[in-house]
Amino acid sequence: MPKRVKSIVITGNGTNCEMEMAHACRLAGSDEVDIVHISMLLYGEKSLDDYHFLNLPGGFLDGDDLGSAKAGANRILHAKVKGKSEILYDQFTRFIAQGKLILGVCNGFQLLVKLGMLPGFDGDYRTQTVTLTFNDSGRFEDRWVYLWINHDSPCIFTRDIGELYLPVRHGEGKFITKDEDILERLHDSRQVPVHYSHHDYVDIAMDYPANPNGSIDGIAGICNSTGRIFGLMPHPEAYLHCTNHPRWTREKLPEEGMGLDIFRNAVDFVRRENI
Repeated sequence: MPKRVKSIVITGNGTNCEMEMAHACRLAGSDEVDIVHISMLLYGEKSLDDYHFLNLPGGFLDGDDLGSAKAGANRILHAKVKGKSEILYDQFTRFIAQGKLILGVCNGFQLLVKLGMLPGFDGDYRTQTVTLTFNDSGRFEDRWVYLWINHDSPCIFTRDIGELYLPVRHGEGKFITKDEDILERLHDSRQVPVHYSHHDYVDIAMDYPANPNGSIDGIAGICNSTGRIFGLMPHPEAYLHCTNHPRWTREKLPEEGMGLDIFRNAVDFVRRENI
């Protein structure tokens, strides 16, 4: 019997893309999709152990106090689960150890890097070595971008995707690393699946506005070494149908939006691998 895929979308404290992310999981074929407030995890009413695909949506966690998603990361790292002898972070580490899938978009990506779950070198999912900081433009960027896909990456989510055209909506999206060694290691291990590009998808964009925030090497997202944890700044859940496209009335487009492929890859992988 085919495996039933259960997806969870965590919400609360400032997220605002949970409905779109849940819709993407449903369209991708997930059998069950729950939007769960983080307080339900902390009170023990829900557990990550019961799911296969974890989604961390965009938004403004805790008003971006202390920097984007930093307060949210501290909550996960230190808050205890009511009635259990564990912190919430323990559920995350079990989730990863079991080979399940995690997708963080925009604020969710910021959360993953502040937790230290990305890039997760050598299985260390607690030490922060990269971050996302203020855009070079000095302002909130709301525009559509082209993404070049690195097909040598182990990323589960970008498999067999040719290219992507997705919107960004952020004020702190500039990707930087702790030092040059971290950056070199990211590239050597092929943990950079997506780069900002130009409209022809031929090269990596370093110039504004194709690179909307000034990220080093045009990095738009990274994964861990297994490819099962993926974070990116552009929003795949915001392009699920042709009518989401900014030029849908002027161009002939496929009915299905490009972003859906990322979620379908995840759901299909869970079902196929019987995680």
